[in-house]
Amino acid sequence: MHAKDILIDGYNRIQEEVHAAVEGLDPDDLNALPTPETNSIAWLVWHLTRVQDDHVADAFDLDQVWLSQDWEKRFGLDLPRHDTGYGHSPAKVAKVRVEDPDLLIGYHDAVHEQSLRALRALTAADLERVVDVRWDPPVILGVRLVSVLSDDLQHVGQAAYVRGLLQSAAA
Repeated sequence: MHAKDILIDGYNRIQEEVHAAVEGLDPDDLNALPTPETNSIAWLVWHLTRVQDDHVADAFDLDQVWLSQDWEKRFGLDLPRHDTGYGHSPAKVAKVRVEDPDLLIGYHDAVHEQSLRALRALTAADLERVVDVRWDPPVILGVRLVSVLSDDLQHVGQAAYVRGLLQSAAA
């Protein structure tokens, strides 16, 4: 198995878990905050998808799906165009309200498809390419892709946990 195949498998798992965390939710559950200082399922999935979109597009010199496919307009959030959710305060988290789970899933699936196209074209040498010189040592593509994978899996796990909390409270 090649490194790119492992990455593709990992990113496919993110997509599977996003669907499991979001499908079938009504707007109240999608946007519920277990406590005032926590994140909703909508915010978590929007954020993990924005980060993947931003980082993969940057690393492969692609346009962000958020902007190039008008997802920004479809979501209609009161946030800056390039906002990914990084460092959001509770007030900004509350601005990410999504009424339709299919909107979140659609955006994630579009980002996933772009990510897979980029991953399928990878060579072993590509993984050593420096993609961010702002760090010491500079970040190479392989590290960036694993970082996004790790971050996304953590956030989708949080979304699944919130879904479980909400379902257990309703039972």
